[in-house]
Amino acid sequence: MEYVQRVSQVRDLARRFWFDVLVAVLAIAAMFEVVLGHGSPGAPQTTLWFCVPAIAVLALAVFARRRFPFAGPAVYWLLGAGISFVDPVLIPYTDALFPVGMADAFLLGNLRDVRRAALGLAVVVAGAVTIVSNIPGHPASQLVVVPLEFAISWVAGFVVRERAVRAEAAESRATQAELERDTAARIAVAEERTRIARELHDIVAHAVSVMVLQVGAVRHRLPAALAEDREALMGVEQAGRGALAEMRHLLDAMREDGERAELGPQPGLDRLDALLRDIGGAGLPVRLHVDGDPLELPRGIDISAYRIVQEGLTNALRHAHATQAEVGLRYTSDQLRIEVSDNGHGAAGSDGRGHGLIGIHERVKLYGGEMSTATANGGGFTLTAQLPLTEYGS
Repeated sequence: MEYVQRVSQVRDLARRFWFDVLVAVLAIAAMFEVVLGHGSPGAPQTTLWFCVPAIAVLALAVFARRRFPFAGPAVYWLLGAGISFVDPVLIPYTDALFPVGMADAFLLGNLRDVRRAALGLAVVVAGAVTIVSNIPGHPASQLVVVPLEFAISWVAGFVVRERAVRAEAAESRATQAELERDTAARIAVAEERTRIARELHDIVAHAVSVMVLQVGAVRHRLPAALAEDREALMGVEQAGRGALAEMRHLLDAMREDGERAELGPQPGLDRLDALLRDIGGAGLPVRLHVDGDPLELPRGIDISAYRIVQEGLTNALRHAHATQAEVGLRYTSDQLRIEVSDNGHGAAGSDGRGHGLIGIHERVKLYGGEMSTATANGGGFTLTAQLPLTEYGS
């Protein structure tokens, strides 16, 4: 385990400092070139006490790029131009410094600040022209060719920098879009849960109202001799009315500003035929298949089943561009299976904000059911929901 950790550390160091190691190796190679060629024709004429430290200072300027991304590489060319006035052939003589200069030009082109990168190009070209012009007997063509080579290296760095910037921008946009999708999904879930709560309020309020009325009727029929029982029923009746009032206040708090209360009854599967006619009139013919004997469903499941079919058909009509849809209802002793399919071009999970399926999932999850979706190879989308009925005594 310790060996693996050491290997990993060495690998990390190599990834981080490989460029510095390469520059150091090239600088040492340049020093050896100067030392071994000292005194030969065309070699630098200044003393080794100047040549070797001068090469080391050039390498240090490149190393400084980590702390000074612009100044370090720029100083390399400024120092190189200054050295050429002291010893015109020191830099051209050492072949190992040529790739160092190319890499330095690349670093200047790779700067994130475009203005500094442009200034870096000017420094590279000016430094290369100065170094070449100080070479005794240099051909005129070298004043163009050599600076152009370093300029090409700068362009390569600039292109890589542009690609990196675009990649980071794309990643940032993707991250932001994912955050927005997550936020929108949470909002959609909250909105659907609020809508379900309103529907359940209607169901519970109706049941409590019936119980309160029945308790009141029984209380009025009791004889005077059962005064204690009448008082007890009075308490039950008052508690029921108080519960209704609290439920109304809660519903008002859940309602958005300016939103009007829904006074009509919530629809159930008994209004499914009217829904299919409306969808057909809007341009999407729908066929209904019913398997098994229809059961009297609990009111909450009845409303949710209607909403699931409504959402599936609305998505197929508005977003999947379907021309035919089918609705299947299968009643068994322990569950209601709902299937909405179409021949559109794929998943149609949008309610105008792209979260229609999220709302359906919330309804199915509320009753402990299951939901699935499928897309056919040749096109078409199928939504399946299963709502259990066992805990309701069906």
